[in-house]
Amino acid sequence: MSNINEYKDIVAFHPGYYIADIIEDMEISQAEFATRMGTSTKTLSQLIHGKSNISNDIAKKLSAMLGTGVEVWLNLQNTYDQKLIEIQMARDIDEQAELAKEIDYKYFVDVVGLEMAKSINDKVNNLCKFFMVSNLRIMLQQDFLVNFRTSVSCNSEKNIINSRAWIQTAMNISKNIDTKPYNAAMLKEYLPELRSMTVKKTEEFLPRMHEIFADCGIAFVLLPHLKNSGVNGAVKWVTEDRVVLAMNNRGLDADKFWFSLFHEIKHVLQQKIKTVFISSTVEEMKDYNNNLEVEADRFAMDYLIPPEEYKKLEPTRYTSDNEIKEFAKKIGIHPGIVAGRLQHEGIIAQNRCSKLKEKYVIKIKHIA
Repeated sequence: MSNINEYKDIVAFHPGYYIADIIEDMEISQAEFATRMGTSTKTLSQLIHGKSNISNDIAKKLSAMLGTGVEVWLNLQNTYDQKLIEIQMARDIDEQAELAKEIDYKYFVDVVGLEMAKSINDKVNNLCKFFMVSNLRIMLQQDFLVNFRTSVSCNSEKNIINSRAWIQTAMNISKNIDTKPYNAAMLKEYLPELRSMTVKKTEEFLPRMHEIFADCGIAFVLLPHLKNSGVNGAVKWVTEDRVVLAMNNRGLDADKFWFSLFHEIKHVLQQKIKTVFISSTVEEMKDYNNNLEVEADRFAMDYLIPPEEYKKLEPTRYTSDNEIKEFAKKIGIHPGIVAGRLQHEGIIAQNRCSKLKEKYVIKIKHIA
């Protein structure tokens, strides 16, 4: 170990560096200096080579022998320690720089008002502070925020860091949402009203939706899509009395929005406190408990379009737009949801029913 540590333009001089200079100026051996100081040659050697630090006892002996203040040696040690921290922080920043480049920093400027960064160092520091981590690489650890399993092939660091970034953003924003204690019975009572919102405009149903969820102990967060995250939605319990339900506004066709919403609602009702549910476009990132995912899918399908009603429709590829519209009106649901169901099941072509489908435009900016 050297008594000089360098990294880029940062240099840290161990107190042993100065002791070696003093011994050379005195024109004596290290053994004699050790004898005069009242310590062993081994202790002195370790000190000179930066393998041990200045203790109070060593500082006292050097002070008496050389006629300096004790604080001189303690300050040299303190300065060295601080420089070592500075060097380690610089190394950490450089190691995180490539990872930070995988994150769309402008997203956080636009969405949560993160300050503009003049350098990659600023980006790393600002992101670490926002995500509340000491190092961005911590967000790649398997147990950070989530507990889903990944396949042997695993996803890329780019997918993982951005998915965690999106979820952490939702968690940060959720802290500003007041909720009552979680109440499953109340949530079930509100389901018919939530379903009836499918025929309303976003400006009508979103405020009421937030109210309903907060009343049931759910912090509902609607976020813009973060590039490379692959996450469409997530459910994470904060405590036994509070849960975060987050969705993004990517490709907000009415049918996809409502299906995703009721899918996430089912995950809330499943009340698996220790499980984080993630709706993802990346296969390896999907929750490992496929049975719960299938259950959530089935719930969303059947609640939006009751099976007994769907049977009556008896859909075929010849089912007309008017028939779909009339059926949707009869069961009190947006026609785009019915059309989306038929397209998903391959009954009608994907390019059908463009007039029945609706794309929601939900602009979100500086929400926290």
